[in-house]
Amino acid sequence: MRQNLLHPLTAWRHHEIPPAAPDVTVQRMRDAGGPVDEACYPCGCGCFFIAPVSTSVSCPHCGRTQAW
Repeated sequence: MRQNLLHPLTAWRHHEIPPAAPDVTVQRMRDAGGPVDEACYPCGCGCFFIAPVSTSVSCPHCGRTQAW
């Protein structure tokens, strides 16, 4: 009768998805060591400095904590 419509899941064909082409930009970033999490901070004393991104950064010149 209608047995062909009620087949078990194991009878389904497994369709393989071909692997996507590698993203050149992502691979270059990984090869370079990943993103650099640093920012340039200005201080009230006139000093500009580069430091890791954080919520508590202090000026290397005067020691003031920078507001984020």
